[in-house]
Amino acid sequence: MSTETVTIEKLGAQGDGIASSAGGPVYVPFSLPGETVAIARVKSQGTIMSITTPSPDRQEPLCRHFGPDGVNGTCGGCTLQHMADAPYRAFKRQLVIDALKSKGLTSEVGEIVPARPGERRRVVFAARKTEKDMLVGFNQAESHHIVAIEECPISSAGIIARLPAIRAIAASLATSAEPFRVAVLETLSGLDISVDEVKKLSDPQRRKAIETALSLRGIARVSLNGEILVEPSKPMVEFGGVQVSPPPGGFTQATKPAEEAMAELVIAHAGKAKRIADLFAGSGTFSLRLARIGRVHAVEAEAKALAALDHAARNTQGLKPVTVEKRDLFRRPLMTQEFKPYDVVVFDPPRAGAEFQCQELARSAVKKIVAVSCNPLTLARDLAILVEGGYRITQVTPIDQFLWTSHVEVVATLEK
Repeated sequence: MSTETVTIEKLGAQGDGIASSAGGPVYVPFSLPGETVAIARVKSQGTIMSITTPSPDRQEPLCRHFGPDGVNGTCGGCTLQHMADAPYRAFKRQLVIDALKSKGLTSEVGEIVPARPGERRRVVFAARKTEKDMLVGFNQAESHHIVAIEECPISSAGIIARLPAIRAIAASLATSAEPFRVAVLETLSGLDISVDEVKKLSDPQRRKAIETALSLRGIARVSLNGEILVEPSKPMVEFGGVQVSPPPGGFTQATKPAEEAMAELVIAHAGKAKRIADLFAGSGTFSLRLARIGRVHAVEAEAKALAALDHAARNTQGLKPVTVEKRDLFRRPLMTQEFKPYDVVVFDPPRAGAEFQCQELARSAVKKIVAVSCNPLTLARDLAILVEGGYRITQVTPIDQFLWTSHVEVVATLEK
């Protein structure tokens, strides 16, 4: 380890400050462009010891768990809480611009739809039982150390108010000192708590966990490794006025405002389409909204998510017909000829993107496409494939869903 003083030149894609040195770039978390900082350096990683010249863009972090004065934050849930709003949003928008440029795409990128504190309805905690306590919080950056939290400004008030209940349920399910994962979704009927990476419970442990959940207010469901342990009230979320009960641990957008911003862009581009294909449909985030416009064919690999979508569609009045297909679009993408019936195709894949699906889609005659992505780099690759196939990008909108992190959502619309 060596100690040196460096000047931060820019932020990297993960939000770390980058300084130049004779030995190559040095990455310094919790620093900002223009700052002069004294660091303890190990290879290409620097830890701030002190800030000689702070940036005017530096702000006081809201959360006490983030770290003293926003330097060397302890909780790994946020990485950019020390950065003022305007430059923070500009940084995230620039990530999208740079990703598109890397694939030769020069489309105009709109202003970012901002995220605000208290919006997160879905949070994934790290948990571990110690001799003295039940830790529930977030892993410190680059560490297995869990920072137990008492507050969290990004999370909804409903989740934070029930932190003691979440801890109690985690404690009832902990079978060893090994860390595990607790995913919490705030639904219309209470918290949906999905615990993973815990070994099989004995019958007494199972009974204790069920009794604990039933004794607590505001808990809709508790599941373990995908199996429902207890469900006092079926957890329900709403997609454009359609109520859906997602499967345990099933994917939902992390914030309602971001979901609604995405959906608004998707629906606007769909216009008056009569036949729509929704690929990587999940539990129906877009499908059920689009079914108010035209007939929808929803394709998804997860059987339980697809079943939730299908059940909601069948039990909601005022929707056009919705058909569902269980299909792994990575291994078996829809082929070019299968797109003939559709006016619009929407796809919202995982972070890996939809490369092979886009190769087939690029050869189709579908008039309009909406690409939704949580990874600007794979989105840029997929858009380049579609552009090469004759599509024109008409709009690119970044959406901030994961406040004070380097993650950014994007909705891109295309026409042929």
